[in-house]
Amino acid sequence: MMANSKLKYYFPLGLIICIVLDGTLSSLYAQYFFTSSISIESRLTLLWLVMAIFYGEVDRLMLWAFIAGLIFDMYYTGILGIFMIIFPLIVYLNREVYRFFTSNFIVVLLIYLIDVTLVTALAYWANSLIGLTTTGSADFVVQTLGPSLAYNLAVFSLLFIPVKNFFEKYSSR
Repeated sequence: MMANSKLKYYFPLGLIICIVLDGTLSSLYAQYFFTSSISIESRLTLLWLVMAIFYGEVDRLMLWAFIAGLIFDMYYTGILGIFMIIFPLIVYLNREVYRFFTSNFIVVLLIYLIDVTLVTALAYWANSLIGLTTTGSADFVVQTLGPSLAYNLAVFSLLFIPVKNFFEKYSSR
């Protein structure tokens, strides 16, 4: 269990780093991430949570997902509720699906891309409901979802082995 491993210290630290990096990368590369024709959303926090499900043994992951969502909401959106609901929901759904699959690059990648799609679409839907966005569905898919999936695919491909090795090293699984 995580209680007997260094993961109980490293997991929250990694989670905070991912939350900060999501915004930092978006800020550093804003000229490329946000143009008149595209909007790329970094999902490193989601990557960290998904990898924890498949390769780590993290106690209270739902609570950590809720805390990550709360911090994400407070810091990046200023509206409580969107990510503090979405992150635990994704963790719950992934845990339900996890037992039916083997943990390998392709399976985890496909599940992660589905998760990126769900998180991005649910955030879009919630923002549409409260009037924070007026972008149409077709524009959302072409301008935000597609570029975000491509970016997060590349990031996942680069980080898969280091993050997998990290979780395997510090987890008792």
